[in-house]
Amino acid sequence: MNLFKWGLRKAPAVFHAGASACNNCDIEILDLLTPRFDIERFGMTLAGSIRQADILLVTGVANRKIAKKLQQLYAQMPAPKVVAAIGSCACSGIIFRDSYNVGTPVDKIIPVNIYIPGCPPKPEAMIAALIKALNSL
Repeated sequence: MNLFKWGLRKAPAVFHAGASACNNCDIEILDLLTPRFDIERFGMTLAGSIRQADILLVTGVANRKIAKKLQQLYAQMPAPKVVAAIGSCACSGIIFRDSYNVGTPVDKIIPVNIYIPGCPPKPEAMIAALIKALNSL
């Protein structure tokens, strides 16, 4: 097994990018850090910079303004990269799909590895999906 992938499984750093979200998914992501769900027991911590992150969490609808920023964030991430689309808005655009401001889904802008649907998704679902993604590396 590659040493870098082994290290990624043991202590991944997570970076959160909000793409014009309504803050419901953001609150659930912050709930992951509380003692109730405690994502740090899996070794995951929040990264202060995208250049130190292994997992990119994208929430919200990707509008035209944020598309270029998401591409820049993805380009700055070190390899191997894991991208998670969190919430129904990031996965499919849901009720905002036909809006004038919505560009394309997140997976049309950057490659997405994990889809976690829900409005907002439960913290348990996010933990299960992230652990499954790390085990697949």
